[in-house]
Amino acid sequence: MHRMIATVLVLTLTLSIPALAQTDAAPAPAPGATGTTKRDIAASKQLGWRLGTQAYTFRALSLFETIDTAKSLGLRYVEAYPGQRMSKEDPTKFNHDASPEQRAALKQKLKDTGVVLWQYGVVDLPRDEAAARKVFDFAKEMDIKTIVSEPKEDAFDTIEKLVKEYDIKVAIHNHPRPSRYWNPDQVLTVIKDRDPRIGACVDTGHWMRSGIKPVDAMKKLDGRIISFHFKDLGEFDRKEAQDIVWGTGSGDARGVLEEAKRQNFKGLIAIEYEAGSGQELVDNVRKCVEWFDQTAKELAE
Repeated sequence: MHRMIATVLVLTLTLSIPALAQTDAAPAPAPGATGTTKRDIAASKQLGWRLGTQAYTFRALSLFETIDTAKSLGLRYVEAYPGQRMSKEDPTKFNHDASPEQRAALKQKLKDTGVVLWQYGVVDLPRDEAAARKVFDFAKEMDIKTIVSEPKEDAFDTIEKLVKEYDIKVAIHNHPRPSRYWNPDQVLTVIKDRDPRIGACVDTGHWMRSGIKPVDAMKKLDGRIISFHFKDLGEFDRKEAQDIVWGTGSGDARGVLEEAKRQNFKGLIAIEYEAGSGQELVDNVRKCVEWFDQTAKELAE
């Protein structure tokens, strides 16, 4: 009898230890995949703001896992980027060259979760019409509302033609200096005389890394902001500055939302949180969501 009990104990421990080790090494990206965060989005709706996430926030996961994580955080909108793994079952890098089967699988995933693929980028839009049209065809098929890009200046005639043809917006993104559009003055130069569906996807964190105050830059782009890659950083004018929870950093996050309201901005505000991983990342993103909802409620009053 004692020998039998000892055998059972050994088997139990043998089976349990790997499971425990796996849990420690790879915590679930979000507690539950069916929507554990209940949000009050009445204020966001009143203001015309759609809070979502840039999939790059969860780049350690696949696109399908990112969609599940977004849903668990109460986020209905996702911006996909080229290069993320498709799913656990399909490690292929997702982009606008995705196969018909991959596109169908993604459409079904979005339908099953109720998550909307609102934007796609950052992706190149070249002067060559055939190459640029491929991106627009993909966006049309996937019902993507906005393509985010950092195109060369000579591509804008092609881009404007396709924007008018497809009725899909193009938002010019800013990376830190010395990238092409780090300064909002340059963004304004290339969009000011173009179709109003060509505007800016403002990355508030990259402005901070470039020594530009986000609210000041937004004022220069008044009326031409299409969407946000929203960040708050712990330091200003430092390229290596790291993301921290919204409202606790140096980016005047509340001031950014106040200015968005003043401009009557309507559109996607995408969380792009590039620091941390695993459950810590999910928890920090959840705190950003909570801060946003509370701030939106105050601004909507």
